[in-house]
Order: sequence, then C-alpha cells, then structure tokens
Amino acid sequence: MTSSREAVLGRIRAALTDVPADEAPADVPVPRDYRRSHTRPGENTVALFAERVADYRATVTRTDPAALPAAIAAALTTRGVRQLALPGGFPIELLPPGDWEWHPEPLDVPQLDALDGAITLAAAGIAVTGTIVLDAGPGQGRRALTLVPDYHLCVVRAEQIADDVPDALARLDPTRPLTFISGPSATSDIELNRVEGVHGPRTLDIVIVDPAQPEQHA
Repeated sequence: MTSSREAVLGRIRAALTDVPADEAPADVPVPRDYRRSHTRPGENTVALFAERVADYRATVTRTDPAALPAAIAAALTTRGVRQLALPGGFPIELLPPGDWEWHPEPLDVPQLDALDGAITLAAAGIAVTGTIVLDAGPGQGRRALTLVPDYHLCVVRAEQIADDVPDALARLDPTRPLTFISGPSATSDIELNRVEGVHGPRTLDIVIVDPAQPEQHA
C-alpha cells in the first residue's frame, strides 16, 4: 500500500520528468512583479514602524546613540524589572549602570523562567507590519531567551527598519532561524477575550536608536 508521503513524492517526480538534469533553480528566473511596499511615497519609515508597533500594545521609545543606555534604564525602571537575560554578543557598553542584574547565556528554561525579562538587539524591523525580526545573531540569543521570560526589551537601529516584508526578507539570511515578533504575545479564547503572555512575553518595549528627535509611543 502506498503511503501518503510516497504518493506526494511520486507526483513531484512525475511533474519534473521534463526538467533537464543539469538545470538549476537559478537558471529559471521567477517573476516578482508584485507590489513590494505598501508605504506611501516619502513616508517616514521609522515613524510608521513606531506607530504600528504601538498599535500592538508595545511601547516604543526613540533615542539617539549617546542616550541609549539612559533610555534602556528608563524602560527597565518603568517596568520594575531587575534581573534580565543577556545574550552573547550584546554590547556591554549599552547597558546602563545601576542595580540591574544581567544573566549571561547559557541559561536553561527554569533559569529563564525565574528572570524578569530579556534584553536583545534585532536583525531587522518592518514598518508596515510593526514587526521586529530576530535571527539568533550576536546580541539576540536563542528563541527561548525571548519566549520564556515575561518581558522583552529590544534595541533596533533606525537603519535596520525596512519599509515592508519583501525589503526585510532581502536583508535577512534565509538559512538562519528567523523569529518574527509583532507586539507582545497574545491570543483570544472562543469568546474573543484577549489573553497576553501565553506563548511569549506579556510585555514588549522597543528602543529605536535614531538621531532624530526622541519620541515615545505607548
């Protein structure tokens, strides 16, 4: 008896019978004439990103590079968090002085669960969707680092923010483990009651490093 897997693979092989053996995917161009951005001409990408992230009930702060440690300190003070997971490769000079406790990786799940939150960098941001993207690169850590603790503070540089999804995907490495985050974790039950923090952090703060005038969106 043929299994479902064998049936599917058989159909794929049958569909490829007329493909030359020496042909590679790059030899056949794929038309990409779809709309690549939903931003308006001249629209401020960083401002749009901040607005869309705030729509997800996250807090966005814009600051300049010199004031970044102070902006991080202000966010942590407002949330009342003290113990945070620190991914490998996070620039130590960005951490504010004070009574916070930074717990470097590696950390197991019980250790992560005992912390107040995590602080990370990002691989990219998407303005139209209000999304940050992590790829486990330096300063970002494993997926568990930002899924287990109840709080996530993410630092995004203004130049990392793409207009829309196609532009962001062109900047990312598809071989890396990509995590797309649009606001704090939330879900709804059958009666549409919103519950936050079920599948990830209940609270998300994003600090945009931008030479422009600092703004805050809550």
